[in-house]
Amino acid sequence: MTAPITVIIPTLNSAHTLGPTLASLFDGVAAGLVHQVIFADGGSTDGTDHIAEETGVDFHPSAPGRGIQMAGAARTATTQWLLFLHSDTVLSEDWTSAVRSHVESRTGAAYFRLRFDSSGPAATLVAAWANLRASLFGLPYGDQGLLLPASLYSKTGGFPEIPLMEDVALARKLRGQLSALDATATTSAVKYREQGWLKRGTRNLTTLALYFLGMAPEKLAQRYARR
Repeated sequence: MTAPITVIIPTLNSAHTLGPTLASLFDGVAAGLVHQVIFADGGSTDGTDHIAEETGVDFHPSAPGRGIQMAGAARTATTQWLLFLHSDTVLSEDWTSAVRSHVESRTGAAYFRLRFDSSGPAATLVAAWANLRASLFGLPYGDQGLLLPASLYSKTGGFPEIPLMEDVALARKLRGQLSALDATATTSAVKYREQGWLKRGTRNLTTLALYFLGMAPEKLAQRYARR
C-alpha cells in the first residue's frame, strides 16, 4: 500500500536549515506515512538542489514566492494527503502517531502546535498567541505546518499564487475544517532575535490587519520587504 502523504517544503537558499527538518521527517518515512518529499524551490543558489539529490527528495524549480512554489509542487503530487512544511521547521518526535490518527479518522485539515527554538518568556508568549489565534480564529500560519487531503486542497483552489499571506488566504477558505494536531512544530526564531520579539510581532500583526482591510498582497510584500 502506498504511503498516503506527500510533504512539500518551499525552499529558497535553505541549505543551512534543511538538515533538522528532513531528519524529523525520517520517522514518517519509516512508519509508512510519507511517500514523497518535494523541495518547491524558488531559485536557490546555495546547493539546495544537491541536498535534494543526495537525500532522494524531488526538486521542483519555480518562480520565487511561497504561494507560487507550493502551488506548483502540489500539482505534481499523487498521494491522498499533502503536508506543507517550512524549511526551518522541525516536527516533534510524536508527530507520526498524531498524523496517522488524523489521516485514518478525519477528512479535514490540521496544523501543529507552534514552538520556537528559543527559550524565554517572549518566545513562549508569541507561540502561545499563535496557537490561540489558530484555535479561536482558524488562522494557523505556515510555520505551523498544514496537513490536508489532496481532494480538499483542490476543492478550495489551493494556495493562491501571491507573494505574501498565502497561508492566511488558504486558512480562511478552510474555516471550520481545521483542527490542531497533538504534536508540535518547532520553528526558527532567528528573525525574531534579529529584529526584536516585540518589533517582529507587531509587524506581523500589522500585516495581517492590513490584509484583512483589503490591501493587495503585492503591496503588502513591498511594505514587508522595506521594514
